[in-house]
Amino acid sequence: MIRKMRQDEINVVGEIWLHGNLEAHDFVDKNYWLNYLDDVKEQFKQADIYVYEEHGIQGFAGLKDDYIAGIFVNKSVRGQGIGKKLLDYLKQRYAKLTLDVYAKNTGALKFYQKNNFKIAFEDVDKDNDEKEFQMIWTKE
Repeated sequence: MIRKMRQDEINVVGEIWLHGNLEAHDFVDKNYWLNYLDDVKEQFKQADIYVYEEHGIQGFAGLKDDYIAGIFVNKSVRGQGIGKKLLDYLKQRYAKLTLDVYAKNTGALKFYQKNNFKIAFEDVDKDNDEKEFQMIWTKE
């Protein structure tokens, strides 16, 4: 069910990324996400993208080294444990994981805290002047 993304799946994964950001970050101008989509698709080519596939791709986790750039799940299947399955998959393969999450994205913040991520420090995203937290998880 979880595997590495194939290059011909970039558009599908890109759409999940776009809709996930638009839905989770309604406090950010939607044009920020729309304008960034092509750049993100290029970044996918240099990242490790793991997709959750069941009747098509339902979600994915994107990493650069041990940094989680994001975990995204299709809206129609959210709340069914797919994000946790992706995160658990990563935890089995890495000794340490880091990520950034917007303070206003309370759902994601709670999700990561529930999964043993700790806030390392607070910063402001320069692109859109939003407070964010860097979070870290380490294998015990």
